[in-house]
Amino acid sequence: MASFVTEVLAHSGSLEKEDLGTRITRLTRQVEEIKGEVCSMISKKYSEFLPSMQSAQDLVTQVDKLSKDIDLLKSRIESEVRRDLHVSTAEFTDLKQQLERDSVVLSLLKQLQEFSTAIEDYNCALAERKYVTAAQHLEEAQKCLKLLKLRKCFDLKMLKSLSMELTIQKQNILYHLGEEWRKLIVWKFPPSKDTSSLEFCLKTELHLCTEESQDEKAPTPPIASVLLAFSILGELHTKLKSFGQMLLQYILRPLASFPSLNAVIESPPGAVVVRFESLLTDLEHPSPSEVFTKIRLVLEVLHKYLLDLPLDTDVENENSSKIPLSEVLGSVIWEDLSECLIKNCLVYSIPASSSKLQQYTEIIESTEEFENALKAMRFLKGDTTDLLKYARNINSHFATKKCQDVIVAARTLMTSEIHNTVKIVPDSKIKVADLPSPGEDDKLAVQKVSTALYDEAVSLQPGSTLDQHSFSLPTCRISESVKKLMELAYQTLLEATTSSDQCAVQLFYSVRNIFHLFHDVVPTYHKENLQKLPQLAAIHHNNCMYIAHHLLTLGHQFRLRLAPILCDGGTATFVDLVPGFRRLGTECFLAQMRAQKSELLERLSSARNFSNMDDEEYSAASKAVRQVLHQLKRLGIVWQDVLPVNIYCKAMGTLLNTAVSEIIGRITALEDISTEDGDRLYSLCKTVMDEGPQVFAPLSEENKNKQYQKAVPVYVPKWMPFRELMVMLQASLQEIGDRWADGKGPLATAFSSSEVKALIRALFQNTERRAAAIAKIK
Repeated sequence: MASFVTEVLAHSGSLEKEDLGTRITRLTRQVEEIKGEVCSMISKKYSEFLPSMQSAQDLVTQVDKLSKDIDLLKSRIESEVRRDLHVSTAEFTDLKQQLERDSVVLSLLKQLQEFSTAIEDYNCALAERKYVTAAQHLEEAQKCLKLLKLRKCFDLKMLKSLSMELTIQKQNILYHLGEEWRKLIVWKFPPSKDTSSLEFCLKTELHLCTEESQDEKAPTPPIASVLLAFSILGELHTKLKSFGQMLLQYILRPLASFPSLNAVIESPPGAVVVRFESLLTDLEHPSPSEVFTKIRLVLEVLHKYLLDLPLDTDVENENSSKIPLSEVLGSVIWEDLSECLIKNCLVYSIPASSSKLQQYTEIIESTEEFENALKAMRFLKGDTTDLLKYARNINSHFATKKCQDVIVAARTLMTSEIHNTVKIVPDSKIKVADLPSPGEDDKLAVQKVSTALYDEAVSLQPGSTLDQHSFSLPTCRISESVKKLMELAYQTLLEATTSSDQCAVQLFYSVRNIFHLFHDVVPTYHKENLQKLPQLAAIHHNNCMYIAHHLLTLGHQFRLRLAPILCDGGTATFVDLVPGFRRLGTECFLAQMRAQKSELLERLSSARNFSNMDDEEYSAASKAVRQVLHQLKRLGIVWQDVLPVNIYCKAMGTLLNTAVSEIIGRITALEDISTEDGDRLYSLCKTVMDEGPQVFAPLSEENKNKQYQKAVPVYVPKWMPFRELMVMLQASLQEIGDRWADGKGPLATAFSSSEVKALIRALFQNTERRAAAIAKIK
């Protein structure tokens, strides 16, 4: 009976559904039990570190059996759902969802199984020193753990244990690979701490192991397996970066820095050694071509024995692209290496003269050959690099270097001593090479300018011509450094006439910068000496006038030979700088003149007011006058043969006039002058009158100074009034009246009527004769 009912229900499908539900429930329960046992087993294995290999194998068997049952049920459910979808869709959907959840849990258990298997295989491979295989198994375990973390169906504590186990094993294999790397690549250094010295470099060696060691106890694996293992683990770039930095510091940079250093390659059995030797050389900086050859030799050795190994970017993908190790190392070191080559070689190879620029093509060619060799070894990609761009951009670098050298040389001259002087005469000329001949059109322009100047000169005074020295600088002394500075400016502009347009513009404005620099540096750097020392103030005055004199025509001399961009725009001129230099020299010298005037007046102040010429007062006044004359003579000595004659005479005349004016003012201010006081005042004035002209000695030849001493009234406006004052101190009333001559005599020219009357009242007693004399002064 039961069998009949069962058979009927089976045909109707109800029994099949109940049977499926019962079996799925049983499977679910079994899955949860196995999941618990797996978690417990993993916890013991990776957290508590208990041996559980047998239980793990049993679990694997159970998982496989459950997997087959689930696959069978899944197919039966699919067929039932399709056949009876219109009858019991909901019931079959629930059963299917429950089965899918069990399938997910089971797939995670499979991932755990694969993780465990990968770790076991990794340990076996690492024990046998099969580093590539071990690294691959470790990567498989990493992928399994990543999938487990994405599902988020397991206990976080268990996942943390797995992550920790994976980290420990990765660090373990990296440690072993690091030990193998140190055996394959050995650096030997001397005990010295000065790593940048030549002696340190000569004792530095790099040893590369090129063959697999046959030592039974600790055989050395081939370097390819070590590098490939590093690549699989993602640590190759870090390792090559560290190696590249040491290669730069201890081998490549010394080769680019020391011209006497040479690389030597030795090949003992099973290894290659890179070391250094010293060669005799007189070069201060290494030649770029020689450095390129040395570095190329070292890189060829590394490429042959270390880097000529293509690596798979993805081990599991057979069609993956292959990146050569040389390209990896090149990407690490090339930027620093090219910068080192530029700073230590190419910069110093830039010629100092435009005439040598043509020879620089050899260095450009050697740079290109060097880069092509590196590209052939895959150190570089096909793009043009900064090193070659720098070498090819020689015109710009030449101009920059030339300008820097010019400014440095100019600043050195500006900060040198001012008192070392040379004599400038009207025939003096700047010593520079002859300018290149202008073209035909330029010749015509020069002729037109010359003709125009000549016609203008003739039209000034018909029948006469200007003196050949009319526009020359007068004879004087200037600093030797300033003369060299002006020669430097001419030489730089001469260099610009044979340079490219870009270079010519830079050089031209460098010359302008020289003069701007002089204007700012010299007054500041020599400020104290210019204030204290009259001779240096005079020399600085001459220096400024000398520079201004040349700036007037400097641009015109080169205008037709400079770059068109300068000539056409009318910017090739220095005339705008002339007023500034004239003002600079004048202000400095006038400041010195004011200081000397103050000193003169201070000395005269010790003579009080000449009011009481007793012995003590007369002695003080005589001393003050002597000090004034001594100061003027001392100034005359330090300015003699330094200042131009006309400037010298004007300066000394101004100072002597200051002293004379002060004496005149004090004497004319007196209200009572006794006969004895008048004699003593006359004696003081006589001293000034006799010795004053002697301060006019602009030339070193004594006999040539007499003409300037005779022309004292020309340079000292108060000299004639001073002479008349001396006459009045000794004259009678009649003589004073005669010299006044109704306002037409020399006395009237020197003094006003009120001043003459005041002097008469001070010199003579109040009598009718004095009143009559005063009455004549109108």
